[in-house]
Amino acid sequence: MQIPFLDLKRMDEELKDALKSKFTEMLDQGNFSGGPEVNLFESQISNFLKSPFSIACANGTDALELALRALEIGVGDEVIVPAMTWVSTAEVVVMVGAKPVFWDTDEDGLLAENWEKAITSNTKAVIPVHLFGKMVDMVSLMETARKHNLFVIEDGAQSFGSFQNGQAAGTFGNIGCLSFYPTKNLGALGEAGMCMTTSARLNERMRLLLNHGQQVRDEHELVGRNSRIDSVQAGFLNVFFEKFELFQTQRKNFASMYLEGLSGIDGLQLPISILEENHNAHLFVIQTSRRDELKLFLREKGIGTALHYPNILPDMKPFQSAGNFSNARKLSNQGLSIPLNPWMKEQEIEYVVKAIQDFFT
Repeated sequence: MQIPFLDLKRMDEELKDALKSKFTEMLDQGNFSGGPEVNLFESQISNFLKSPFSIACANGTDALELALRALEIGVGDEVIVPAMTWVSTAEVVVMVGAKPVFWDTDEDGLLAENWEKAITSNTKAVIPVHLFGKMVDMVSLMETARKHNLFVIEDGAQSFGSFQNGQAAGTFGNIGCLSFYPTKNLGALGEAGMCMTTSARLNERMRLLLNHGQQVRDEHELVGRNSRIDSVQAGFLNVFFEKFELFQTQRKNFASMYLEGLSGIDGLQLPISILEENHNAHLFVIQTSRRDELKLFLREKGIGTALHYPNILPDMKPFQSAGNFSNARKLSNQGLSIPLNPWMKEQEIEYVVKAIQDFFT
């Protein structure tokens, strides 16, 4: 049996037909920048996540940069960033001229609760990352941020559909950022992202920034950039959104099967909170000191896996930084993502479970 980590060609025919129909519809309309599909997409996300302002943009990395620029963070400012995350989180801080200050994570890869120790007189903001789909404790983090008068930018690139006490990931901070990269729980057929905020002022500023600083064509109020969402991708996302809750149910069911089949194995740590509402089951990341052996063993069994992420940011050439990042480094050395997506079959989950059981026995 061959089980890829993720194969988007596996989409069901009904979904493929709906996407083809949407493209044909947009092709006939001839509207490829802005327009009704973008407006509908922003409206649907606002309603679903209860976000007063949802601003679609070109991709998740741009969303983070737009957030920093909207909050006027730049040269001389420091931004606290978890040591374990995708490179974009730190990359954008450097791009606006600020300094990323890395802090360790907990064993799940979330910004450690003692991040307050990283605050200096130059600290302007903190970027909590809801890694693998699991949310940071935002109530506690927001209390600390308010105490120190810091901006909070939520990196929710992997957490669309995660909720904490009924409140959506990305709606706690000053600005929340989403990615709709094709591999995400809600993914486009290309690049797309979004910023969310409760502030009318920040909403207006981000909409200016992503459109060359103009609200009306040729009337430029500030220096912006081109980060408009592709209208066709907005149309595709509207199609995918109709299936989102069904796909989430399938993800959780498969995650439950993994938990049941893999529990009790010595030397294997599971994401036990993955069935809770504050986790959207984006990735099923297991941890073992024998990670590299297991990855090779599964590959020989025809099972695809992925490493999220093999290197922590402070160890990378562009961001080298000294510090104690023991939890983040351990996760980067021991974490292995196994297949979990709505296009899998139960027998494939069972096959993966059996292979992992065989490895450890």
